Amino acid sequence: MRNVFVIASIFILFLFSCKDEPKTTLEKPEFTKESIKNHFVVPEVPDGIFFAGDSISFKDLDLKERMDNELVINNFWHSNTIMMMKRSNRWLPVMKKIFKDEDVPADLVYISIIESGLQNVTSPSGAKGFWQFMAPTAKEQGLIINEQMDERYHVEKSTRAACRYLKTAHEKFGSWVLAAASYNLGIFGMSDNLQRQKVNNYFDLSLNPETARYIFRLMAIKLVFENPSNYGFYINNESLYPEYVTTDVIIDTSIPNLYEWSIEHGITIKILRKLNPWIRGKNFIVEEGEVFTFKIPKDNEQLGVFKG
Repeated sequence: MRNVFVIASIFILFLFSCKDEPKTTLEKPEFTKESIKNHFVVPEVPDGIFFAGDSISFKDLDLKERMDNELVINNFWHSNTIMMMKRSNRWLPVMKKIFKDEDVPADLVYISIIESGLQNVTSPSGAKGFWQFMAPTAKEQGLIINEQMDERYHVEKSTRAACRYLKTAHEKFGSWVLAAASYNLGIFGMSDNLQRQKVNNYFDLSLNPETARYIFRLMAIKLVFENPSNYGFYINNESLYPEYVTTDVIIDTSIPNLYEWSIEHGITIKILRKLNPWIRGKNFIVEEGEVFTFKIPKDNEQLGVFKG
């Protein structure tokens, strides 16, 4: 009984000793205008944009809000936008050069970003590669698809095919904006909508949600990618993916075993497929008169050149 009394007395003394102790509180951090700007930039819709040869105003409330939607999505889906920026450093210079050669506005190169995020993905409908060509359309544009190759995965050739498609659409509609939108809807679908709705401008059309967003997504990517710090993205050059340093090997005879061919050229099949994702199968048959080009790493350690 005495022990119980002693323990109770100690507990009461402990409570009184804690009574005047100050409570620990978590103070809210002080946010300055600059710190908020660097971490949480709410994008502002500009008054207008010059895109693919057209001057587009956002004074119209409908256009402004549609543009705002795409800017906010790209600005706050950070992981996706950052990874696309990293990949774009590797691929956009090559693709923009092709667009310049083909006399297609460079702004339309961003189609590849909203189509695939610059990844060799396959859509649920079967579209493949950076430019997401369906097989019939790819073949119409001169790309080869068979058991040993799928040129939808060939960056240079598929980019030229995309340019050919866009030039055909531009000839049809007289507008690069409509040509770009038709990349999503199809030339026939775009033509049908223009005729049925009796308008001649993309921004006057009532379209399905995906095509209605399409041009605004392109314009948002252009704004964010060309002015990243304005939208809260600060990526140093070392974090961007570098272009592959390669040399071309002319292939004018059949290769019975690609695994052995790779080792003979100082690489592995993994590296061969990374640099030439369009190659399929274990061998590569070349018919008389055909010539292909394989890319392999130049004399460097960029891709872990095979040492045996």
